Amino acid sequence: MSVFTTQEQELIANAIAEAEKATSGEIRIAVEKHCHGSAFERATQYFAQLGMDKTAQHNGVLIYLAYEDKKFAIIGDRGIDTVVPNDFWETAQVAMKAHFLSGNLAEGIVAGVSLAGEKLALFFPYQTGDVNELPNDIIFMDQAEPNN
Repeated sequence: MSVFTTQEQELIANAIAEAEKATSGEIRIAVEKHCHGSAFERATQYFAQLGMDKTAQHNGVLIYLAYEDKKFAIIGDRGIDTVVPNDFWETAQVAMKAHFLSGNLAEGIVAGVSLAGEKLALFFPYQTGDVNELPNDIIFMDQAEPNN
């Protein structure tokens, strides 16, 4: 059984699509049961593994969640990381954590997507001919193929 219902997965994918309508940036969600070590380090590993560091403007954002261990991180590539306020990622995590603590994992992810989307739209507005470089669906890392 997935941590998210089909409806919650659709809600998250739609939130990503909606956020990306206003930006050339890319947002992805990586989920797994367990995270051994730091969520930030795991997110960084998956960021590279998923090819998120290969976007044209280096403006990808990854939200990582290890739901059994109650760990998560939100990170951005160097393009977005250099233009957002220094406390942006922490602020986004606080907003997400408020939902997580009340048991609303999907709403927490959507909150993170919305915040990231707002900043991406501000610094990397949608450009005519923009291509969706990465899929919007949730990646369940426990089930992902190696090198995927």
